[in-house]
Amino acid sequence: MIAPSCQHDQTKRHGHDRHGNQRFRCVFCGKTWVEQRTKLLGNMRLEKDKAILCLRMLLEGNSIRSVERLTGVHRDTVVSLVVYVGQRCQRFMEAAIQDVPVEEVQADEIWGYVGCKNKTKERCGYGEEFGDAFCYTAIERHTKLLLAWHLGKRTPNNTHVFAQKLQKATAGRFQLTTDGYRPYRLAMWAALRTRIDFAQLLKIFNSTSGRQTEARYSPGAIVGTKVYPVSGAPDESKVCTSHAERHNLTIRTQVRRMTRLTNAFSKKWENHEAALGLFFAFYNFCRVHGTLKTTPAVAAGLTGHTWSVQELLETMAATQN
Repeated sequence: MIAPSCQHDQTKRHGHDRHGNQRFRCVFCGKTWVEQRTKLLGNMRLEKDKAILCLRMLLEGNSIRSVERLTGVHRDTVVSLVVYVGQRCQRFMEAAIQDVPVEEVQADEIWGYVGCKNKTKERCGYGEEFGDAFCYTAIERHTKLLLAWHLGKRTPNNTHVFAQKLQKATAGRFQLTTDGYRPYRLAMWAALRTRIDFAQLLKIFNSTSGRQTEARYSPGAIVGTKVYPVSGAPDESKVCTSHAERHNLTIRTQVRRMTRLTNAFSKKWENHEAALGLFFAFYNFCRVHGTLKTTPAVAAGLTGHTWSVQELLETMAATQN
């Protein structure tokens, strides 16, 4: 331990302060100081172990109120924890996932909503912070690494923002597959140009099957698909969005806010975005993928081992404080 006042290395322990932090005293100059520790949770007074327990429960699909009942931590504290950690996860992901070599990338959007659905939003005249909230995601087919994501309305402008994030996250030339959403064509070309062999996969549904009247959230049966090459020379045998759609199922089952037909939906846009940011960092670095038997970050060579939630918090604190 080096004394901050005189830079002398002859120091010894000198009790604790009122918060339990270790104090030190310099033998040379006699001055004392408190050991500076990295704050995992900023100014939050929640115990570290309790906070990690709350985060783990949320990441396994529990709602805010169920976490409150099981841990005794007030729901407002749990929400504050999600917002604080989730926003830091967003910044960490943007810094950690850059120029990653990829081969095949699949992009898709998953629907959610904040506050109310669009029909209610239009009827009541609510602002843009309510209603549909589409989460754009891009996943590497082989490593299952979530490369980029963006939360916004399903508009051409948000599609361009998502494409720019994908451009920063990837390196080299790769094959890209999306669904048939038209704004992808211009957005991906503007951001990635000659770096991609790009094709869109359009699914054809049987709208006369009657399933839409039986189950509101179930589309008609798929009767066929069409591949539309957009740019480059995409290999049609590799045009696929199944891995991205399977990842959407993981989001639905493990992020309680995305579960359909519940009252656990997000009430604020900020909370919704933070919860997704938290889960995506956990998915990449902490969650062992069932097929890979390791985490996507390990498979992609970003790290050498599976992280715990505590290690994720410590890494973010060390890089952002």
